[in-house]
Amino acid sequence: MEKKAEHILSNVEEHLKYFRLLGIESLRRETRSGSSDEKSENLLSFPEIVEQILTCQKCHLSRTRKHAVPGEGNLRADLMFVGEAPGRDEDIQGRPFVGRAGQLLTKIINAMSFQRDEVYITNIVKCRPPENRDPTGEEIGSCRDYLYAQIELIKPKVIVSLGRISTRFFVTSNLGMTALRGDFYDYGPVKVMPTFHPSYIIRNERNKKIKRMVWEDMQKVMALLGKK
Repeated sequence: MEKKAEHILSNVEEHLKYFRLLGIESLRRETRSGSSDEKSENLLSFPEIVEQILTCQKCHLSRTRKHAVPGEGNLRADLMFVGEAPGRDEDIQGRPFVGRAGQLLTKIINAMSFQRDEVYITNIVKCRPPENRDPTGEEIGSCRDYLYAQIELIKPKVIVSLGRISTRFFVTSNLGMTALRGDFYDYGPVKVMPTFHPSYIIRNERNKKIKRMVWEDMQKVMALLGKK
C-alpha cells in the first residue's frame, strides 16, 4: 500500500509540474449572474481533477488498473479528442493514446496542421477495462463528472469523438458510426464531430474508404477552426 501511495503521489507531482510549466496554477468557473440573484460556483482546478482521477476508487476498475489516465495536452485547446477508455499501453504509461492507435491519432493531428501538445486528448473512462473490453454504463457513469469538468475548464470549440462509445456520450442517437460521422452536433456551446476510432482504422487498414471518410471529417473540423 505504501509503494502504491508513493507512486500515486509521484504521478500527481509530475502533473503539477506540467501545469506549472503551462503557467496554470488553477482554473475556476467565472461568476454567473442571474436575474434575481448572483451565485458563484467553483470548479476544481485542473491539478485537483488529475489528483482525484489518479486516486479514484469509484468503480472496480481501480482494482485492476496499473495507472489511471487523466489525459494530456493544451489546457486552453480549441480542439479536444475523446476516446472511450485507455488500452494496455496507456494503462502501463498513464498517458492517453500512446499505443499503435495513438501513433495513428498523432499522425492525423499533425496532418490537420496541429501538434499533439496543441490539442487535448482524453477518454470518457479513465481506467483500462480488462482485456480492452467496452466500458460499461456503470464505469462511464463513475467517470463522467471528470470529463464534464475537463470540458468546462478547457472550453474547446470542437470535440472529436472517437468511435461509437465516445460518440454516444455526446450524441443521443441509435444510428451507427457511418451514419453519424461527418456532421457536427451541438453539445452546449461545443461542436462535436463523430468519427471512427483509430483502432477501427487499423483493424480495417486495407479499407481506403474508411481512411477517406475520417480525413473528410477532419477537414470539416479544420475548416471550422480556420485551419487550411
